[in-house]
Amino acid sequence: MTLDDIETPAVVIDRDRVERNLQKAQAYADEHGLKLRPHIKTHKLPHLATRQIELGACGITCQKLGEAEVMADAGLSDILLTFNIVGAAKLKRLKALAERVTLAVTADSTQTIDGYAETFRADAPLTVFVECDTGMGRCGVPSIDEALALARRIDGARSLRFGGLMTYPAAGRTEEAATWLAEASRKLKEAGLDVPVVTSGGTPDMWRAHEAGVVTEYRPGTYIYMDRSQVAREACTFDECALHVLATVVSAPAPDRVVLDSGSKTLSSDTLGLEGFGYIPAYPEARIISLSEEHGVVDVSACGRRPAIGDRIEIIPNHACVVTNLFDEVHFVGGNCHVERVPVAARGRVD
Repeated sequence: MTLDDIETPAVVIDRDRVERNLQKAQAYADEHGLKLRPHIKTHKLPHLATRQIELGACGITCQKLGEAEVMADAGLSDILLTFNIVGAAKLKRLKALAERVTLAVTADSTQTIDGYAETFRADAPLTVFVECDTGMGRCGVPSIDEALALARRIDGARSLRFGGLMTYPAAGRTEEAATWLAEASRKLKEAGLDVPVVTSGGTPDMWRAHEAGVVTEYRPGTYIYMDRSQVAREACTFDECALHVLATVVSAPAPDRVVLDSGSKTLSSDTLGLEGFGYIPAYPEARIISLSEEHGVVDVSACGRRPAIGDRIEIIPNHACVVTNLFDEVHFVGGNCHVERVPVAARGRVD
């Protein structure tokens, strides 16, 4: 199979760029004494998770229980699940998963902690991290006193084990998160609680992770593929972006406009604060100005030349993680231009 055999729209991944991205991140973590626990939500592929472990990652991170189950089925054995697991049905699945792998979870409420405590046993305790809001404004306890209270509750439950502190900081606010986590760690230790792990994440600031000092583990996700948003945040260059969307020009209704067969069901509607819906390396002045479900409208008025109907172009999406979840399969391309089609095993596992 070659690139010409791929029907569009499709996801095409440069295998060599993936490998370079993985090695670069692991080398950085090793140099600075950080454990790397990559987030699989970006690629959702067991063979890439396995490669991350081979290169030195201490385990993997999953966002949802369904993703973790897929990875466990594929033989991944050390998983951090960074999501509050709530409700009897999901707690039953969580217990079954913990019987197969080394598992840790997060919590930011007494209700979640109590659910874990009632589900697990003292002879097989579940490791639980306190999730901390260090500026993201999503999940996590907003105050250090609340973090201490939850850590004490976990430590006091015979069926649980306190794993440490977990955060997902807002991009560009590394110092704020580090200050919060350092103070929280100090207060917990003064209260007699060991803090085995302080885990943080986020590709935009991953090359500054060592500056936090208190962080012992880092959970990047997008770094494996990179995307337009990471270029904008100076985490990478376009030459490091491994995932492209292959699209075909299906209409050229006006001199300044062409239309692609790739709309919101392909590129996603995420802008992440950027103008437009992707970057076209072959036509850098072009702007993908609007999407409907199946159409992508491209303004080519600033281009010295424009693509013709039938031309195939590659797009670097704004947000690679979302694009991955929109496709049943992706296509890996190596240096010999041979194409391997791979099912996205954890695609759609949002449960």
